[in-house]
Amino acid sequence: SKNRVNFLILGARGENEEGEDLTDTMIFISLDKDSADVAMFSIPRDIWLNSLQAKINTAYHYGEKKKEGGGFVLAKDAVYQVLGQPVHYSVLINFQGFIKLIDLLGGIEVEVNRSFDDYKYPIPGKENDDCGGDPEHRCRYEHLYFDAGLQHMNGETALKFVRSRNAEGEEGTDFARSQRQRKVILAFKDKILSYKVLLNPKKIIEIKKVLEEYIKFDTQFTEEQITAFLSLFLKFVRDKNDIRTISLDTGTKEGLGFLYNPPISQYEQWVLRPRDEDWSQVHRYIEEKIYKGY
Repeated sequence: SKNRVNFLILGARGENEEGEDLTDTMIFISLDKDSADVAMFSIPRDIWLNSLQAKINTAYHYGEKKKEGGGFVLAKDAVYQVLGQPVHYSVLINFQGFIKLIDLLGGIEVEVNRSFDDYKYPIPGKENDDCGGDPEHRCRYEHLYFDAGLQHMNGETALKFVRSRNAEGEEGTDFARSQRQRKVILAFKDKILSYKVLLNPKKIIEIKKVLEEYIKFDTQFTEEQITAFLSLFLKFVRDKNDIRTISLDTGTKEGLGFLYNPPISQYEQWVLRPRDEDWSQVHRYIEEKIYKGY
């Protein structure tokens, strides 16, 4: 589409977890076929779509309920409604695969902007624990704390960093969470493109095994497509391109953003809606950011 290839990365909790196919992480990536310019956008999971009568992170779940493979179809369509950009390829990765990939790389270095506490990070498998009658169900949660500054994170720590949703203060918003997702992806990119990884055949084989086990694509790629992607990847590395990041939020007191959160009573949950009640203004903004860079 206009000389760009667009990807959708979906992150799901994985098997044996409550809400295992809810895609709490949704990242749109647009790649220019000639220059290997990359633009990345983290989609807030709480965006409400009238067509679904649900949040956008449920699209994959409802699509799969209709038929196998329908999850990708509905998720791609949901993203098109919000961004106005087509999605050509999509990939689903569960959290265990995420952890294993980062651990294979020896961890990543992430700059934490603000220290924060999250006293309600859910512990897998304890969703229905009655906690011995504790009315606050404190046994279901783990206390997370991240200190400001450059941090070395293994896979499990990085996952907690990007999944935390109940932090105190500014880090408790969906937008802060999207920022953390981008930070981890950029740190992952730096690590996987390092010479220690690229020039290590054994490491490449191990990464390939993890990808085959934990990652699911919506397309069976041909040899020609794989070669084309590798060529673009090498151009990106050779030209030392950066990944441009795009974001949507509710704005500040000084300037309103494209999104707002209506009263909880309206949808019986906390959601995000476009401020103009349709997505046309967002479409124009994303178009300009991707193709014009401003």
